Amino acid sequence: MALKDLFVKPNQKKKKYATIPTETAKNDVPEGIMTKCPSCKKIMYTKELAKNFKVCLHCGHHFQMNSRERIDSFLDENSFEEINENMISKNPLDFPDYLEKLEKDRQKSKLNEAVVTGIGTVNGNRIVLAIMDASFRMGSMGSVVGEKITLAIEKADELSVPFIIFTASGGARMQEGALSLMQMAKTSVALKRFSENGGLIISMMTYPTTGGVSASFASLGDFNFAEPEALIGFAGRRVIEQSIREELPADFQTAEFLLKHGQLDAIISRLELVDKITNILEIHQPGGELEW
Repeated sequence: MALKDLFVKPNQKKKKYATIPTETAKNDVPEGIMTKCPSCKKIMYTKELAKNFKVCLHCGHHFQMNSRERIDSFLDENSFEEINENMISKNPLDFPDYLEKLEKDRQKSKLNEAVVTGIGTVNGNRIVLAIMDASFRMGSMGSVVGEKITLAIEKADELSVPFIIFTASGGARMQEGALSLMQMAKTSVALKRFSENGGLIISMMTYPTTGGVSASFASLGDFNFAEPEALIGFAGRRVIEQSIREELPADFQTAEFLLKHGQLDAIISRLELVDKITNILEIHQPGGELEW
């Protein structure tokens, strides 16, 4: 026994030492309960974030939404009626493992394809809606995606109601080759016919909207809107820089850059979207007035 131990009082507790957490421990967030914003790095309750339409409570960063979350946040409660939900992709080019990957995505996302289409109302205004979902094959545009969007446009024409689309896509689906690229022309022609018949088209571009989707139906609205900081472009940044041999601006291919250069009509926060879209829908009714 050490000499100092003879002088320790019976009830005296040993001194506790503080543990300094590592950087890794500081960044650990309880899964599911808390969410860390990738922009401002602040942590918030996941439930509170969901109540705020997945917009950061501190900096306004817009987290990605899946199709079901968008339906719940945008349309009137219980007004959505899905159409063509059972359409699924085949493998026309016999691309290796393509069908297996599609099945995995169906199980993971609980969707049959990368776009959900249907009929619903926004503050009582009837619309036809198409929502692309990046959780299924990164929202890539294959034959079924193009067909479902085309059928939705034709349904809006049949019902004489506006057509609204939320885009989120990595572009054309490489496993379907030229058949995927043909969807650019098919959807564009459908929008042209709908427009000539007096139809209203509203495009809402979200993160990310790229490739053949950005080069076709995403940019063909009577109103082309985007969420804050959404990535919107055709080719990748690195490909463009290598082609033109110049460094691109830091904000290149963001919604803010495109608005500044005239490719967008407005950037609308998710928190204001229903009110803004309601205004547009109502001014296109007889006697409607704009309140922006």
